[in-house]
Amino acid sequence: MSAKPYRDNVGALLFNGAGLVLVARRADMPNAEGAAGGWQLPQGGVDAGEDLRRAVLRELAEEIGTDKAEIIAEHPEWLHYEFPPELAAGGFRIAQRYRGQRQKWFALRFRGTDADIRLDADPHPEFDAWRWARLEELPALAVSFKRAIYEELARAFAHLAAR
Repeated sequence: MSAKPYRDNVGALLFNGAGLVLVARRADMPNAEGAAGGWQLPQGGVDAGEDLRRAVLRELAEEIGTDKAEIIAEHPEWLHYEFPPELAAGGFRIAQRYRGQRQKWFALRFRGTDADIRLDADPHPEFDAWRWARLEELPALAVSFKRAIYEELARAFAHLAAR
């Protein structure tokens, strides 16, 4: 077991009016073919003393360029995942400092339009593409070390998804 701590983190399931969820493709994590890959939900670190609800809206603004959302649900538990050793060995900075992430997940209703989603809003964008997906697709889109969390999120927030 690693002596490194978990990093506190918030995650967002951003639902549009049709009950679909925003997923974005990481620009810095290659897939098996060496191209950009790693589809994921917006997520990010929590600053010391930061309110979790404010943190998730801040992360949306930083990662996808908009905070036009309202929180509609919160997962009751903190969920954890561990980084695979090859991420730290490959220079992935966060994986060098932390063993994994301890996450508080929120479901949010998107109150904007697709034009409000701006991956280029940050000078160092984390994502290079985004799309709306069915909630049940999440586990298959996720990198393997996040898959169990995405399965739990799909179960826990199924009542908010499109039928």
